[in-house]
Amino acid sequence: MEKIKILLVDDQILFIESLKSVLETIAEDIFITELAHNGREALESIKKDPPEIVLLDVRMPVMDGVETVKIIHKKYPGIKVMMLTTFDDDEYVHEALKHGAAGYMLKDVPPENLVDSIRAIKAGTVQISPRIMVKLVNYSDAESLPTQAKDSIQAIEALSRREKEILYLISKDLDNVQIGEKLFIAEQTVKNHVHSIYSKLSIHDRSTAMKIANSAHIKYFYNES
Repeated sequence: MEKIKILLVDDQILFIESLKSVLETIAEDIFITELAHNGREALESIKKDPPEIVLLDVRMPVMDGVETVKIIHKKYPGIKVMMLTTFDDDEYVHEALKHGAAGYMLKDVPPENLVDSIRAIKAGTVQISPRIMVKLVNYSDAESLPTQAKDSIQAIEALSRREKEILYLISKDLDNVQIGEKLFIAEQTVKNHVHSIYSKLSIHDRSTAMKIANSAHIKYFYNES
């Protein structure tokens, strides 16, 4: 089995040691290359043994997470970075994503969900914590949504990876046939996913789905490359 090489970066030693143990215990496809306690140590580790994914805290001594992700994205564009932190401040979120972070998760995420997010990021799908996702909502667009639809924005994280892909393509005004062709799946399969999306978001029409996707910046969940 090919393992996902991950570098863990956090100044809280007990947390990072525990995280390493948990990840390698519950996921056979994950291998922790090294532990670093600040951004400078992380960059030194990457130079010696580049990982595929870096799990990176925001606030750290010597060099913080935002500066670190900026450097990693510039010097090592093939390495994906997921912020894993307790801080959901708007400034941190926007700066990290602006500088190339492929995800922003909070430390209270269940371990199994974190593993799923790591696998999704490796596959090209950016992962955002539900609490963070709400902060990314374009509220000026959201004002045009009915109250029930506004509430549905928070439910996007409950969608499967495939459903998020389809919702993104719905937001681009593709019909079921075009979506099926783009994702190499049958039209009926697309219809089944669309029905599931409507159910999970508590909506009933494509127009509302498009507004929700655009308001919640669903592009963060899908990588067209």
